[in-house]
Amino acid sequence: MSNILTQIIQEKIKQNPQRQITFADYMELALYHPQHGYYAAHVGKIGAKGDFMTSPHLGADFGEMLAVQFIEIWEILGHPTPFHLVEMGAGQGLIAADVIKYLYRHHRDCFAATEYLIIEQSPAMRQLQQQKFSKLSSGGANLRWVTWEEIAADSITGCFFSNELIDAFPVHQIQVEAGKLQEIYITTSDKIPESPEASPFQEILGELSTPKITDYFQLIDIDITGKPYPDGYRTEVNLAALDWVRQVSEKLQQGYVLTIDYGYPAHRYYTPMRQQGTLQCYYQHRYHDNPYILIGEQDITAHVDFTALERQGESCGLEKLGFTQQAMFLMALGLGDRIAALSTTPGMDLGTMINRRQVLHEAIDPRGLGGFGVLVQGKGLSEEQKGKGLKGLRIPPMR
Repeated sequence: MSNILTQIIQEKIKQNPQRQITFADYMELALYHPQHGYYAAHVGKIGAKGDFMTSPHLGADFGEMLAVQFIEIWEILGHPTPFHLVEMGAGQGLIAADVIKYLYRHHRDCFAATEYLIIEQSPAMRQLQQQKFSKLSSGGANLRWVTWEEIAADSITGCFFSNELIDAFPVHQIQVEAGKLQEIYITTSDKIPESPEASPFQEILGELSTPKITDYFQLIDIDITGKPYPDGYRTEVNLAALDWVRQVSEKLQQGYVLTIDYGYPAHRYYTPMRQQGTLQCYYQHRYHDNPYILIGEQDITAHVDFTALERQGESCGLEKLGFTQQAMFLMALGLGDRIAALSTTPGMDLGTMINRRQVLHEAIDPRGLGGFGVLVQGKGLSEEQKGKGLKGLRIPPMR
């Protein structure tokens, strides 16, 4: 546990007149504090030797399949120059490297037209990415880092995309009590715990911090205080995701928004049977549900409500073009062909082939990464452009 970060959060609580903060404020500090938050202090704790795995850690195939989709988007949009690819939350930069290299090798015209923009909140992650990409930039890739403020309204033609970004947005936690919606706040004692298993933070219930929480459930048509929901029902509300959708729509003039993450439509997310929500913490490839230990040392996530992204998008001018699972998306883009071709790859020994097949299957395993949702939204597209559809949303042929 980071004693410094613990003290910072305690001080934040003490400065509040009610001596409490929302869980969203707590999660923001635990993950994104510029010096001591999880994404600042542990930039290398992702992958096989870290706390969790993402699809890009399985190899270049995930990024290369995305590149195949981006090439088609460029063609549908009429070969614009510049063609903007805006990656939000690039992590260790694996997708960016794989996409750029694939475009350079396989479609030099698209590569030349592409302006690859990275929006990265974590200063430590941004520094890691910039060091990693020095050779790519010197090799002709048009790659730069920007803030949201540096992107003008209606200036992007291309694709905004993210992979496992929304699940790490700070969420409000709420609880149903006597048919009324209340919010979970965090308070503290002055004591610094002596062991990692202890915590100085406690939860208390109070009135909602903002009417936006009530508006959220109206947006997704869920009566969270209705009869099916028992007292003590607890879940999350991701208001930051709604702000994010609005921001993306404001910057996009023409093109697509591609969101890949784990989650559910609203009726599955907020089923009365899911009485403790979806909040999970990851530490050394093990997960649990206590966000008040290992502060700054563990990842904290919540599943994505895809209905909220769709409805908010509609209100902001983004049209839903399709929703599928990552397994179907990657297979439609050609991952199945890569798997089938392994047995005839010249010079590949049996052991290598088996290992490679296993890695590719992990990306499409419906019990894991393959079960992730892929939401595609569009803006400024003509009926002809929408009618062409995207390859990733087509049903792959049976083999």
